[in-house]
Formats: sequence, structure tokens, C-alpha cells
Amino acid sequence: MISRSPLYLLERSDVGVVQLDRDLKVVAMNSFARRVLPVEDKQPFDKMVLSFHPERSQSKVKFLLDQAECPVSNPPPMTMIINIPERVLLIKVTKLSDINGDTASYTLIFYDITELVSGEEPVALKPQAKRQLQKIPTVSQNRIVLVDVETVTYVRSEGHYTWVSTPQSSSFCNLNISDLAERLDGASFLRIHRSYLANLDFAEQILRDNGRVSLKLRGEATPLPVARTSVPRLLEQLGIAEIEAVRG
Repeated sequence: MISRSPLYLLERSDVGVVQLDRDLKVVAMNSFARRVLPVEDKQPFDKMVLSFHPERSQSKVKFLLDQAECPVSNPPPMTMIINIPERVLLIKVTKLSDINGDTASYTLIFYDITELVSGEEPVALKPQAKRQLQKIPTVSQNRIVLVDVETVTYVRSEGHYTWVSTPQSSSFCNLNISDLAERLDGASFLRIHRSYLANLDFAEQILRDNGRVSLKLRGEATPLPVARTSVPRLLEQLGIAEIEAVRG
């Protein structure tokens, strides 16, 4: 049986490298970056690096580049995860300085971690398959921490980012709630509200108060709000009739 440890997958992964000048314009990239990124469509050379990222990812990449300008001595490379069609990329960027310590350029490095977080075969073997996450990549102290999907009770949206909750903790994730909703198992996870994605495997109670519906999850003290438009889908997915929920 072939090992699928993170180290094994990392060792066999290609690395994308993009070189930026001091004005954040793309000046060069390696062959893997050319294959993965939409080079033909966007023609990114001599343009700002943000120009060939999806609009929903641009604010994240800008934040990453801003953090690379950290004024402290020897700032660590900044890390971020973004979602592009059929792929999840782990991006690291670091600033390069000249002999005087002034910014000379930036190097952006990325790994395709789709296989690591999905537990599936490489994209080339399944070009039409939607890549489903088995682990959610979260960020803690500039490290990537993989959270097992089955331990997640809910996901809360916060702007372009999310917080992934388990009964033990809550972790920051660079992916937005729409990205996660598309890549998590729809049999378990349901978008019950624009700001909440709930794991119905943890569903414990459906509550009603003055016409408002909320969902109590096992291991969580505070019920989650359920949008009115999501109530029928919630009841259907739980396999209960609305009259049963009202009586409960």
C-alpha cells in the first residue's frame, strides 16, 4: 500500500515559482506555474500579480503581499491558501532585499495541495470530478493545520475568510464559505445561513422562537441561526416533516 502521508505527498509535488519585481509585476515563472495558472487567458507578464487571480482571491493575495513588507528584521515567509477551479493552492511569498537591505523583488511559491486535502487521485486522472475536501486547511501561527472534516461542527463566514469550529476549538481558514460549501460533502454539510455552514451529523435540536429557527449542534453551546429560505431544505435533509419540528 502506497503511503499518503503529508511528507510523501509533498515530496512528489511540483512547486510553482513566480518572480515579481519591486512593483509586484510578474517578470518570470517556472513551467509548473505556467501549467497551473491561467497564463494564456490573462497574459500576466509585466502586469500586477493580482491581475491573474480570481476576483474573490485578489484581496487575500494583496493581504499576503502586504504582510511580506513587514518592517521587522528577517520577516518569515507569509502563507495563504486560495481556491481556484479544481485546485487548492498553498501560497508562500517572501521579500528579497539588495545589499543595502532595500526591497529588490519578491518570490511567490505555491504548492498544489488538492490531493493532500481531498484524499483523491490527481486532477489529471479525474478532470471532471469536483474535488471534495477530506481535511480543511486552516492557518495557525503561519503553519497549515489540517482539520478532519468529520470533526467539524460548523463553519462561520467572516468576510472573505472563515472560522472552522470543532467541539474543541475554532481555527482560521483562508477559504471563503462558498469555496468550502462547494468542496464539502453535501450529504452532511448544509448552508443554513449566508454566514453559516452546518455539519448535520452533529444536529441535536431545531428551535423556534418568535418565528425564528435555529439549529443546536452537539458540542456547541450556542444555536446557529437558520435562514427562512433554508428551513425546508434543512428539514428535508434531516428527514423530518415540518409538523414534527413544530411539535418539538
